[in-house]
Amino acid sequence: MKRGLIHIYTGDGKGKTTAALGQAIRALGHGFRVCLIYFHKNPEKFRSGELEILRGLGVDIYGFAECHPYFDKDVTFDQIRAGCLEGIAFVAKIFAENKYDLLILDEISISLRDGFLKEGEVMALLEKKPSKLELILTGRGAPKKLLEKADLITEMKKIKHPYDKGIKGRRGIEY
Repeated sequence: MKRGLIHIYTGDGKGKTTAALGQAIRALGHGFRVCLIYFHKNPEKFRSGELEILRGLGVDIYGFAECHPYFDKDVTFDQIRAGCLEGIAFVAKIFAENKYDLLILDEISISLRDGFLKEGEVMALLEKKPSKLELILTGRGAPKKLLEKADLITEMKKIKHPYDKGIKGRRGIEY
């Protein structure tokens, strides 16, 4: 690729991470080197079947700030922020190494929406993105400046969702 673009998958509907993982599979099929970095997910607590499949396909996967107060009541804001900052530093290192064709920052918009990362920190990071790297950012509540920086934005809009009827997330479908 001559130029890597910035994608944002946001909105209150289901499918943001799913779309990013579909893009990862497509990229792998064309021989791309793919890395997934997730925020606010705990694969040990909520087994994420897709991560095992992706690892088997050769995707490098890293997680930071693997908790969120919504699910983990005993974690502090400062602990989560520290994990997010560690993740940002790791992404800067990946940018410097420039060894991937596609990088997914899954749920990074949650870090911004909930104040664990500052908009300026993420915008400064994006300025370091290698020109040929395709970058996907997911999560609800992507801020305006991030949207302005993106080349492609897809908003997942919830029309109807099982959660509204009290149906909890189901293994193999929502996680």
